Amino acid sequence: MVAVSQTWARAPGDRSAAARRLTAVLALMLALAALAGLAAGASGTSLWSALADLAAGRELSLRDRVVLWDIRLPRVMMGCLVGAALAVSGAVLQGLFRNPLVDPGIVGVSAGASLGAVVAIVLGGSVAVIPAQWLVPVAAFAGAWAATLTLYRIATRAGRTSVATMLLAGIALTALAMALTGLLVYMADDAQLRDFTFWNMGSLSGASWSKLAVAAPLIGLPLLAAPALARGLNGLALGEAAAGHIGIEVQRLKAAAVLIVAAATGAAVAVSGGIGFVGIVVPHLLRLVSGPDHRYLLPNAALLGAALLVLADLASRTVIAPAELPIGIITAVIGGPFFLYVLLRQRGLVDL
Repeated sequence: MVAVSQTWARAPGDRSAAARRLTAVLALMLALAALAGLAAGASGTSLWSALADLAAGRELSLRDRVVLWDIRLPRVMMGCLVGAALAVSGAVLQGLFRNPLVDPGIVGVSAGASLGAVVAIVLGGSVAVIPAQWLVPVAAFAGAWAATLTLYRIATRAGRTSVATMLLAGIALTALAMALTGLLVYMADDAQLRDFTFWNMGSLSGASWSKLAVAAPLIGLPLLAAPALARGLNGLALGEAAAGHIGIEVQRLKAAAVLIVAAATGAAVAVSGGIGFVGIVVPHLLRLVSGPDHRYLLPNAALLGAALLVLADLASRTVIAPAELPIGIITAVIGGPFFLYVLLRQRGLVDL
């Protein structure tokens, strides 16, 4: 008789236990990254001395309250949201397209957001209905959504969405958006050009409690909804026909995936600017470590993406302090070589 323990033994290659252990490790990594983000910065304010003052019942100085509460804490929290949004969006799209080299930019979200931002910077001086500090984020968010909805309309015929058409249309829409962006950049004056250049390289320097209050639900709700796609994305790995045979509503899955990515990435890009490679690096790295099961991949991508972006932001504001590097430069330095590694590994030119 086969033992009960053998009956319930895990199948060969099952890495769910490793994925669950990795979740705990990543949660600890995120906590340490957030603590480092609060503790370090260009100013001389010390988190540890502030905690010691609080423990002793002493009131914090005005400088400590401003630096720790109004500058560093919103920035760390915004970094967590943006990093999680970009990483989860990348994981969802890689599962949808069944391609590890896909990132949120492939559906035109980033290009649409850039076009919206440059329209606001170059032509937005006459817009009086939106406060100046919100003009660029709102325009970037609107541009991201406009590009995504246009892409979805192009790729959908007779109630069915073609993933191949979505990929090709995304490339075409991205090229068109970048062409229009280039035209507006050509029309910009020096101050406008500088504003767009810094926005396009990405930064969390504008993080505040008011922006966080707006961004948190716009990013948080798609992140909470993303795990509901896990079963469908796992089935889709077998192919659309096979996924339909096991009861997955493929068309609804595609629509939900695109809308979640558009909402999360659009809001993230709107508040942080262009930050690349997080959506490629994080999901692919997690697949190498703990496998492709989206039940674990999506939450782990949120944790690792958040931790990496908080650490990248910490590097951006301390490497050349008191000046600040754009986060996009930090992520590109890390993500560029990793992207090349993925390409070489797929072609069998490297074994590691």
